[in-house]
Amino acid sequence: MAQMTGAEALTLLLVREAVPFVFGVAGGKLNPLLHAISREPSIRYLGVRHEASGPLMGAAIAAASGRICVALGEMGPGSSNLVGGLGTAFNNNLPLVLVTSNNHHACAYPHRGMFMDLDTHALLKPLTKWSAVVHDGRRLPDLVRDAFRQALTGRRGPVHLDVPQDVFTTKFDFDDAALSLPPSAYRTVEGPRASAAQIARAADMLAQAERPVLVAGGGVVSAEGGALFRNLLEVLKAPALATQMGIGTVPSDSPFFIGHGGIIGGDAVSSALAEADVILAVGCRFSSWLWNETGALAGGGADLININIDPMSLGANARHALGIWADAASALADLLDALRSRQIPDRSRWLARMRDIYASYRGKLERMNEDNGPVMHPARLGTALGKLLPADALIAYDGGHTSFWSNDLTPATIERTRFHEPGMCQLGFGTPYAVALKLLHPDRPVFNICGDGAFGFTLSELDTARRYGLPIINIIHNNASWGVIKMGQRKTYDFSFGTDLDGVDYADVARGFGCHGERVTTVEEIGPALERAIASGLPAVIDCHVRFEAHPSMPYFAKMNAYGFPQGAGGPHAALVKGV
Repeated sequence: MAQMTGAEALTLLLVREAVPFVFGVAGGKLNPLLHAISREPSIRYLGVRHEASGPLMGAAIAAASGRICVALGEMGPGSSNLVGGLGTAFNNNLPLVLVTSNNHHACAYPHRGMFMDLDTHALLKPLTKWSAVVHDGRRLPDLVRDAFRQALTGRRGPVHLDVPQDVFTTKFDFDDAALSLPPSAYRTVEGPRASAAQIARAADMLAQAERPVLVAGGGVVSAEGGALFRNLLEVLKAPALATQMGIGTVPSDSPFFIGHGGIIGGDAVSSALAEADVILAVGCRFSSWLWNETGALAGGGADLININIDPMSLGANARHALGIWADAASALADLLDALRSRQIPDRSRWLARMRDIYASYRGKLERMNEDNGPVMHPARLGTALGKLLPADALIAYDGGHTSFWSNDLTPATIERTRFHEPGMCQLGFGTPYAVALKLLHPDRPVFNICGDGAFGFTLSELDTARRYGLPIINIIHNNASWGVIKMGQRKTYDFSFGTDLDGVDYADVARGFGCHGERVTTVEEIGPALERAIASGLPAVIDCHVRFEAHPSMPYFAKMNAYGFPQGAGGPHAALVKGV
């Protein structure tokens, strides 16, 4: 038997799961846990400026590496602040462990009016896969194992342990074996495998298809199946796309690439899904980024083969001809084996036609890049960044409409290098993501390309980046407004209200935090500004002044938002595409 405090036992259990980072704000009730973590060399603690950034940083680590981190919340407001970032992990299926403190048992559950009282379990339960209160410290090994099992099994996501103060400070007797179990002893480390009959049927459908389309979702990335998916492309020689969570799985320079990011990837995405006779979707739950006004884009005449580790995602948004409950990597490996014995027809005309549609869409963007107006067009900024940013860079696409330009104009040749936030669409995730990405990969350049509105949500984390010596570079599309909202107000109601954000010099803000800051107004200034920012060795902000222009995928965005409204009504964003 080993005797230790609950805080010490919890820290030891985190070590067993190889937790690399803990994010949080120092708090009195958390001090016993912080003390234990400070003495553990394998875990690095990062103190953030707002608790919401903790789960955002943990989500970034999960998206970039598959590893699971911990975000802390002090009782009361520290815990409620987690909600602002927690939705990103929850809606994007990213594993994360939340640990919150609470008042000691004498005045908690039920609470009796102590200051900072909060039923944190009830608050966070809707935004987590699983949540529990540690009423008895002796149950910590059991509950921590439950937490990691829930977070990392099946469709991944965040989990939560609420720990009363006295559990952290009291010493308990723990069985040595209970504290030293390897993860493989209490949770599965491999996902389910498809049956041979399902794989054979899928292989037959793909081999017989005349117009197949392949879709890579975030499940391919979390299963480390990117290379297998690309091998399948070489075998089937069919047009392919990636969702926002799967971005990079189909390289943007691949001869099979027809767009990524779902519907915002351009004309070829919707055309291919509408005309296909077979769609293979792997690790994709057909969220609204693959919808139009009638629902999922797979709802046409195609036979859908849908492979997903979450059985409840199969058939939920898109009806399938064949639904396969399986880990993406194992299913792809089995499918490749099965296709070796099958004759693959020539799809060159089908592929060429989809690639031509994609090329025509790229032509729209190239013509926008030729705009030489007095205020920089966002396509000019996006195109320049696509050429200037280092090939090995890690890049977050923060902002609503702004992220559309990054999606199209920034090359993405491998997964886990470009980061959208499609599930919650949380503005401001980019700076915390960039901080975490730099922490994970200190030798790689890290950028956050964002809108000025989005940047304002979490700009205080510039201080975190400076304190910990993490030289991230924030590049702002600054149109001094909530641009797409302003456009919608004017086109729908002929008014503008509450959408102006002018008067802020973000380069000055950066310098006020002790960071590097520059203001850019022309495309010719971008390259030199990037060089100076990198050379500074500091966290940096490059404040790029652009005008608002509607992205060419706005009509698809409007159609997505028209789902559920009467046919022909156009939905709430119908007016956004007038004149686009």
